[in-house]
Amino acid sequence: MSNPQRSAGAFDVRNVIAGLIGFYGVVLVIVGLVDRSEETLAKAGGINANLWAGLAMVVVAAGFALWSRLRPILVEAPKETGADQPGR
Repeated sequence: MSNPQRSAGAFDVRNVIAGLIGFYGVVLVIVGLVDRSEETLAKAGGINANLWAGLAMVVVAAGFALWSRLRPILVEAPKETGADQPGR
């Protein structure tokens, strides 16, 4: 009897990385869109650094999510033994 394989799914570290980078990226995009004062732009040499860094982070997060979706990590399903079954 062969042991089937299944995807690691949410436990794949690439999904965790994509979630964290994506969350911080979205926060930076929002800050970049809301806070566009001359003082903030002057600090970064006239470039909206929060917006561009946030967009880059969202793209990287999408890359990690796509990578995880296209090349999933396969793990073996746990083997069933007689000791694991109740009543034995």
